[in-house]
Amino acid sequence: MTPIFKAMPSEAARALQAGRPDAYGLPPERKISDGDGVPCRHCLENVAAGEAYLVLAYRPFPALQPYAETGPIFLHARPCLRAGDSPSLPALFAQTSDYILRGYDQDDRIIYGTGAVVPTPAIAERAAQLLTRPEVAYLHMRSSRNNCYQCRIERG
Repeated sequence: MTPIFKAMPSEAARALQAGRPDAYGLPPERKISDGDGVPCRHCLENVAAGEAYLVLAYRPFPALQPYAETGPIFLHARPCLRAGDSPSLPALFAQTSDYILRGYDQDDRIIYGTGAVVPTPAIAERAAQLLTRPEVAYLHMRSSRNNCYQCRIERG
């Protein structure tokens, strides 16, 4: 089983970059990057020092329901190219020691027992293990410190 790491969809990024309200109905906040720790969830690269970025509430689920977590993310203020789907952990994520992996079913509900903090070098292996379970439709990778959404992981 090969896990595929997927950045946020371009349609969502473009709408937010064009000024559409975030998941809470608020306009994204505009900031200027100091170049440290501002990972764009669309291109999966850090926003460079001096570049504008957006801080906003993002809900990577199709509809509201009890398990539809919403949280803060960063996004380039300018349109950026979406990171390609990858069977390898994107380089951006190597900067942090661990992440939360959590499995969801086809109805976008958390599958209990799948969530855990995983050391970064073991992310791909753990993702592959979880994706062998038939009830797991996809995974989310989230910050282990702040629970911020990082990317989606699907079967390759």
